This record gives sequence, C-alpha cells and structure tokens, in this order.
Amino acid sequence: MFKTITLKPTKEKSILRRHPWVFSGAIKAIENGISNGDIVEIKSNKGRFLGYGHYNEGSIAIRIFELNQLTIDNAYWEGKIKKAISQRHHNLDINGKNNIYRLVHAEGDEMPGCIIDRYDNVIVMQFHSVGMWKLKEIFSKTIAKQLSEIDVIYDKSENTLPEVLKQEFQIQNSYLLRKIDASDVIASEYGNQFKINWVTGQKTGFFIDQRENRKLLGEYSQSKVILNTFCYSGGFSIYALNKGAKEVYSLDSSKKAMKLLEENVKLLPQDLQQKHHSITDDAMDYIKQLPETFDVIILDPPAFAKHIKSKNKAVQGYKRLNSRAIEKIKPGGYIFTFSCSQVISNELFKHIILSSSIVANRKVTILHQLHQPMDHPVNIFHPESEYLKGLVIKVD
Repeated sequence: MFKTITLKPTKEKSILRRHPWVFSGAIKAIENGISNGDIVEIKSNKGRFLGYGHYNEGSIAIRIFELNQLTIDNAYWEGKIKKAISQRHHNLDINGKNNIYRLVHAEGDEMPGCIIDRYDNVIVMQFHSVGMWKLKEIFSKTIAKQLSEIDVIYDKSENTLPEVLKQEFQIQNSYLLRKIDASDVIASEYGNQFKINWVTGQKTGFFIDQRENRKLLGEYSQSKVILNTFCYSGGFSIYALNKGAKEVYSLDSSKKAMKLLEENVKLLPQDLQQKHHSITDDAMDYIKQLPETFDVIILDPPAFAKHIKSKNKAVQGYKRLNSRAIEKIKPGGYIFTFSCSQVISNELFKHIILSSSIVANRKVTILHQLHQPMDHPVNIFHPESEYLKGLVIKVD
C-alpha cells in the first residue's frame, strides 16, 4: 500500500528499541516517487517490516508513528485523537478549573510532529512535519465532533513547517466553527484567568507546560515579595498574586510580552493589581544589580540551547543567571529555576545549579524536582520528549 524505505545493515536497532526517529544516514534505499509528507513503510536491510512513518527530507528523515502492521486510514487517525482527548479528560479537571491543556504532545502521543493545544473554546494546532500537517482536516473534524463546544480550530504552522511546504501548499489557518475574535477568549487554569492570544503569541499562545509548577509556586507565595523573570504573559505572577503574595515584580525584555502581562493583571481584583509591578529590562542585566529584597525568584528563560552545538554556551548562560540569583536572594529565600533546552539533561542541570551555588558561596538545598505535566507525556523510548526540567531550591 505504501512505498518502501530500506535501512542499511544494523540501522534497525534504534527502531527495535522503539525510538521513533530514523536519520537520513541510516537509509540505504528510497523507492521512487516518495515525496515530503508521504507515509512510508520502513524495512530492514533483510526486508523485515519495522514500522510506518512520515518521510521528510532532512536530518530526521522519518518520524515513526506505528510499529505494527495495521490499516492506516482515517479511522486510525481518528482513534489516536479520541484516545488523546480521553486521557486528558480522565486525568485533568477539564470541566471545573482547567480549560487550558495540551491535547496532543507529538511523540508522547505517538503523533510525532503534531502539537495541539486547547484554550477554552479554541483549539490551536502547530505542526512540525509535512505528513502530520496533511492530516489537519481529519484532526479538525474529529476534534469538532468530540468537543462540540469548540468555536475555532486554528493552524499555527506557518513558521514551524519546512520551507518546501510553503511552496507546495497554501496555508489555510482556520477551521472556523463559530465566529470569534482572538482578543475575546479568556481561559482558566486552576481558577486563574488568562487572556490567550493564539495568533500572535509565542508557541501556540501560552506556556501550558508550567501549569503544575505555577500551582506549586502559589503554595510558596503567601506574604512573599516575588520576582518573576522572563515572565512572558505573567503565568507565575498571576498565581502568586491570587495566592496572597505581598508584592510581585514581573520582568521581561519584550514590550509585546509586557502588554500581554498587563492585560492579564487587569483581570485581577483592584487590590491585587496594586501589588504588581512591571519591569521591562534584560533579565541578565537586571539580576546583576538585583536588590536583596526578594523572598522568591522565578528563573524561566527561553531555551538557551536548541541544538547540541549550542550546549556549552547554554551551560555558561544558565550558570551566570543562577549564580547571580543565588547570590542576591534573601537568606531563607526560594528560587524556582528551569531549563527547557532538550540538550540540557536533568543531571547536567543539577550540576549547573551546584556550580552556581559554589560561585555564589551560599548554602543551597533542593526541595522539589520539577518537570512537564501529564498532558505533555514523555515517550519512554524517546528521551528527547522530556525537555522541561526544574528545581525549587532554598538558599540560606
């Protein structure tokens, strides 16, 4: 049914360990007529069936979505979406306090290259492979049928897909069910309200992966003076204010981010708004001169290393950032520190915090080890899908 790609001798080993990527260097032969985004059957050098995946020119040549010989049709993909919806609704308080969550998490849901997020009555899809992008109509119709309350399904893939796709296809952004304006949606996360700009915001509009960590911060916020660096739209800040922080300072270098932040602060009662202070500045520069007045500091920078070649530079960046915060925080204070760089492992991140503590010459204790939530599942055979790591440390 599908055209075949054959691997070089012994190159099937990673697939037999269920890793979902095939690199271009592992390929021996590509059957004529295969194009970007096509479903291909993968075979070993000796002709053994290994799995089905989407082909794409580039370093990661095949993203595997199925290891069994099954019928791959519309019903197959509908089943994957239904399963993802069921898992979220079973494990999250969807109808109560949460209507912000990740519906599909790429390899974690055995749909590599596919990200689907929900913000109340809006679904945002972001594809990183041509093959998954070609399935967006099936996905949209399945979601609309399963979640009848959804108003808009929006494709935000224009900047994440390979350039070749833009030459072959016309991007059609919205699967519109009911007319709605991007500025009208206010979504809820554990009772905290957020305006989500899914059209112009970063990623799909919000950093959903920090939900449980924001909730934990709330437990540390009562009567505390808090600094939230790299704040973006103020997720941690809103939780802190709602949980009784004495004062919250939100810092970001982006004026666009600060505008989103201010819109979210305005959703709070007036007395809480008065406890909030906005700072538009570079986080590294600000922390150099940091006044020793903060009880809690949040360090949630963007990925310092998106590729392995940037790893060493990223390590130094994390060390500078953390050592300055550890040096300046009040005795007995807490730091929520994170890395979302895939190439920075959990163990390496701990070592970075160790080195930063030595440089700052402070006593540091790890209280919590943090990670991404259940709606960002980690495929145990694909360690790359575990990208978010964090620590809560106490500094004496």
